[in-house]
Amino acid sequence: MAGAHARGQSAIFATGLLNGQVALVTGGGTGLGRATALELARCGAAVTIAGRRAEVLEAAVAGAEGEGIAAIDWLAGDVRERGDAERLIETVLDRRGRLDVLVNNAGGQYFTPAELIADKGWRAVWRLNVEGMLNMAEAAFELALGPARAGTIVNVTLSPHHGMPGMAHSGSARAAVEALTRELAARWGDAGVCVTAVAAGHFDTEVLEKYPASVRAGTARSIPLQRLGRPEEHAWLVTLLASPLGRAFNGSTVTLDGARDNFAGAWPPPGLADASGEVPTEERRPSPPGSKDA
Repeated sequence: MAGAHARGQSAIFATGLLNGQVALVTGGGTGLGRATALELARCGAAVTIAGRRAEVLEAAVAGAEGEGIAAIDWLAGDVRERGDAERLIETVLDRRGRLDVLVNNAGGQYFTPAELIADKGWRAVWRLNVEGMLNMAEAAFELALGPARAGTIVNVTLSPHHGMPGMAHSGSARAAVEALTRELAARWGDAGVCVTAVAAGHFDTEVLEKYPASVRAGTARSIPLQRLGRPEEHAWLVTLLASPLGRAFNGSTVTLDGARDNFAGAWPPPGLADASGEVPTEERRPSPPGSKDA
């Protein structure tokens, strides 16, 4: 285990690893996205975090400054809308003059048995996880990373790959993202653009707090490593893929999940089902008025 990092410095990477690089992290205000933005900045990158809630992004930037990291700013936008995706890329170019790394971290899902997934819910998960990723990737390639400019795109997906009880819609969407990662890597390789994916397992972030109590209690027990991942571990992997070595992983999906992807057992997994033996259904937060998902 790496030791605690010095103020404003990475715990495992050389100082200045990403000096001169500009990165954009979607969903960067909380959880794994925030941890990733901090680590990229510690390694010398100028980082912009993006998300839909300005107050969350402002708090994340203030927290980074409190840790001695001043190279992070923020932009509010909705990756589900192609116009917003293009605006995010264009604004980074206006502010920073370039874009070298795009981390497609924005995503989300909710717990419900597969047979209860409504068309509206399926569409909401698909738009955020698949269409949002593709909007950002294509906008970044066309406006910033295309021929002769090069760069790196890292798509964040989820593990396990052999089935996600209670989240069939998300498992399907993340599989699509991994397929698109391979396709985009092949399509854009000649232009010098590297596209990879990270399949994240269960990490100890505030995101877990929204899931049912039975899920939270059983999460660590479902991991062969017998613990949740630490956000900085995920951030280290994304930073590695953003480094010069990352280009060797072009088209690959790298799984970081404490061996969860290799585990198969009873269905539902112990600790997931509620007292009735069923997978619990999560209460969803209402969509904002005027939203296409409202």
